[in-house]
Formats: sequence, C-alpha cells, structure tokens
Amino acid sequence: MLGAARQKMLGQSLQRIRPMEKVFRSYSSAAKQMTVREALNSALDEEMSADPKVFLMGEEVGEYQGAYKISKGLLDKYGPERVLDTPITEAGFTGIGVGAAYYGLRPVIEFMTFNFAMQAIDHIINSAAKSNYMSAGQMTVPIVFRGPNGAAAGVGAQHSQCYAAWYGSCPGLKVLSPYSSEDARGLLKAAIRDPDPVVFLENELIYGESFPVSSEALDSSFCLPIGKAKIEREGKDVTITAFSKMVGFSLKAAEILEKEGISAEVINLRSIRPLDRSTINASVRKTNRLVTVEEGFPQHGVGAEICATVVEDSFGYLDAPVERIAGADVPMPYAANLERMAVPQVEDIVRAAKRACYRYVSTAAAA
Repeated sequence: MLGAARQKMLGQSLQRIRPMEKVFRSYSSAAKQMTVREALNSALDEEMSADPKVFLMGEEVGEYQGAYKISKGLLDKYGPERVLDTPITEAGFTGIGVGAAYYGLRPVIEFMTFNFAMQAIDHIINSAAKSNYMSAGQMTVPIVFRGPNGAAAGVGAQHSQCYAAWYGSCPGLKVLSPYSSEDARGLLKAAIRDPDPVVFLENELIYGESFPVSSEALDSSFCLPIGKAKIEREGKDVTITAFSKMVGFSLKAAEILEKEGISAEVINLRSIRPLDRSTINASVRKTNRLVTVEEGFPQHGVGAEICATVVEDSFGYLDAPVERIAGADVPMPYAANLERMAVPQVEDIVRAAKRACYRYVSTAAAA
C-alpha cells in the first residue's frame, strides 16, 4: 500500500516536471544550472587565473568575500595583493584603479552599489572615459567598474537608481548590463579583456536566480561580443526591448501575450553602449511595432534613445506609436506598495504591447 502511494506521488511529480522539459530543450547543449552569482564569480576567477595583471578592488571584496559573495574564494586563491579590501572611499579606490589601468594593469573595481559610484564619477567620466581620446590614442584604460545597479527592495531613493542612461550617454565608455548567467559570464570576460573602460551594471535581485548554461559557455575561453543584442524569444507581432531584470519581466509578458494571440519578440539588449541598433531595427521592420522596457527614469532614458533610432531608421515600417515603459518620474519611494508602483511590472508590459497591437481597450472607453 505504501509502495502504491509512493508511485502515485512520483507520477504527480513527473507531471509537474515534464512541462519544464520544453523550457530546457530551448537552450542548445544546456549542461547545467548556474546562478548569476556563480557565473560572475567563475568569470572573475578564470580571468584572474589567465592574466596576472587582473586584480579586484573594493569594499569587503576580500575577507568578507564580497557584500553579495561575488568574490567568494578569490582572496584565498590569489592573495591580498590581487584581492584588495578598501576603506569606504569610492573616490579614493576608483582613482587608484584608473591609475593602475594607466600603468597597464587590468583592475576590476567593485561598487557595493552603483549609487555609491557617484562619489567617484569624476574618475569614471573625466579620467577613465576621456583619456584615450585626449591622448590621441596613446593611452588605453583597461578597467571594469562593476556592481549592482537599479532598484533593489526597500532601500529608498538614494540606493535605487538605474545608471544605464547616465553612463550610456558618455563617449569613451562601454556599458554592459547582463540578464542571464551566460550573459554574466560572457560579458564580464569580454569587459575584463577589453582595452577600454567598461561600466558593468548588474542587478542584485537576480544574483541568486539560476539559468541553464551551455557547455560552450562553461569553457574558459567563452566570451560574448560587446555591442551585440540577443533575441531571447522570436515573434512577429511586436518587438519588446529590455535589459537586466526587465528581460525576465518581458519574457513573462510575452508568455501572457501568446495566450491572447499576440506573438512578441523579446530582445535582450546586453549592451547599452554601444547599442545594437541593427538588431533592433531589423526586428521592428519585421513586427512593425515597438515597446521599450527599462527600470530607469523615462526622460532621456535608454528607451528614449531606442525610440529615436527606430524613428530615424525605420519610421516607415511602424504601424503604431512606439510604447515606452519605464520607472516613474519620481525619486524611489520607501513604502513597499509605492515602490512597486514606481517600477515597471509584467502587467504594464502586457498592456503596452496590447496598445501597440490595437488590442487594448481602456476602462473609460469601454464604459
């Protein structure tokens, strides 16, 4: 009797698991599951092992193994000369990092949050970003500035900003924002190997999320091209562009839209600067509609730049006004209910896509 009960429970479990098989099969040669945290840690480890000029510096990256455990195990493996704990002085250790890059080293500067990087923005913009141009190409600045960016949860207005548009507007910088574990591994490796300064915008809310990782991505030589977006989901009715955490929201929205007969193409930007304009425009020319999604403020945002490039290059292909989904144009509220209203949600993306497809009827119009 007990055996029959167990068999019944096993059958029920298999019924729940089998639908997930289709999800995993969509990833070519998927070898294992890996969290974004593990992906970043392994990328740092492999690049430090491959190149003795690479070192990590920031607050609590050593003895504490990182505020988010991204640098776990690196101090024991590489020692305090290559994994440096710093005082709470972003302007100080960022300036030291830029100077080390001038000398030919490859620093990785970790900010506990990119909100704290505002203390060091002079070094990032005026020193790192402009030196190659101002030296007529004689100086390279191979440095990575990385850490969590955008809204977290319950940390208020001063710790919740998205800096993608801030840094994305500055010539001389490359700006990357990964979504999945393969993104994190491949883009961080590319950033460390690049001769130019790279701002690497992570999201602390997805550090613990697991994604399938292909055997190719697990190879130590794996690297993703900077400036190339990825089509996460193909579609024919509307294009949705997003980066970082909002890619996941957009994919969930696409699943909902599919049930209502709308085929959404989801583009994971990966690179904010340079922006993959050709992939975006090719998608819009196919779907004839565009929805941009980001967590940052709407004015002068990443979505605004995407809208501009589509209007400039593909205006004649648009069958509907472009829809922009962004954070509310207010400092981030502290109260949880207001915080949720201030950042984009899946239902916001669904409504925007329906409007673009002329499938959305407002409550007022229906009345």
